[in-house]
Amino acid sequence: MQRTNYGHPAPATSPPLHHPVPQHVSTVPQLRSPPPPAPQHQTSGYGNPYQQQGPQGGGSAFGAYGGFMADPTAQMGFQVGQTALKHGTEYVEQNFNRYVNFSALKHYFNVSNSYVVNKLFLVLFPWRHKPWSRKQTIGPSGQEGWFLPPRDDLNSPDMYIPLMALVTYILLSTMMAGLQGAFNPELLGYTATYAFFVVGIEILLLKFGCYLLSISNDSQLLDLVAYSGYKFVGVIATILVSEISNGGKGTGGWIGWTIFSYTFLANALFLLRSLKYVLLPENSNDERGTMQTVARSQKSRRTQFLFLYSYPLQLLFMWILTRI
Repeated sequence: MQRTNYGHPAPATSPPLHHPVPQHVSTVPQLRSPPPPAPQHQTSGYGNPYQQQGPQGGGSAFGAYGGFMADPTAQMGFQVGQTALKHGTEYVEQNFNRYVNFSALKHYFNVSNSYVVNKLFLVLFPWRHKPWSRKQTIGPSGQEGWFLPPRDDLNSPDMYIPLMALVTYILLSTMMAGLQGAFNPELLGYTATYAFFVVGIEILLLKFGCYLLSISNDSQLLDLVAYSGYKFVGVIATILVSEISNGGKGTGGWIGWTIFSYTFLANALFLLRSLKYVLLPENSNDERGTMQTVARSQKSRRTQFLFLYSYPLQLLFMWILTRI
């Protein structure tokens, strides 16, 4: 037996203590689908007023919309709206057809890419073009003298080129003003009003001359509107070349005047040859529809009017449009 320093016997050594080591058993929970929701019993009107109710008719917005369309009142309103829209469209078409014949207007926009290119070349270089007479065929109702559309006849007037040339002229004039530091948003409206005013005055003068000379034609007005717009092709060419040659300082200089003189003469010859069948018809109809030959004196006055319109008037109009 061992003793301590103090003479007392040492206590017996106790065995070491062992703590139990916890063993973790990993268990995988079994996946099960959640139980179906309990059926909601319809509560009375004294239930919770703030409880959100789901959409009826399938639980979606489409179901609600389908339920709305299934309502006889909604179907009746939808049919009434369709009927009102149909009658409104017919009313607008009838009132517009009093002033503009849309079926005849489609004829002037029946163009192709090759026609547009060849027509622009003809307006700018009409010197050696032959023949100038328009091609005719038999109409859908068997009538004679039915003119072919522009797609099939280069000498036929169209409204696609005059309309595009007018829009290009308005944008080009505004762009040139911007390059010179004088751009103003109101300039677009001013230029458009100015161009439409010039064309309107020209058409009024033409109609007044046709009235004095007893010239009548079913498609006369639309033809005159189309031919009055071809001058913008020469005006655009004059503005572009003049601005480039003059360094963006406006139209002027000997190059600008040379281009203006050429485009004016080209446009005058083009109108002189093209308007011959409109202003100088070989025959005319009286009130009873009888064909009568135009007298020589009447034809001479019409020739003078055509020359006056093609040269002096076009010179004035083109000069005004290039000075804007």
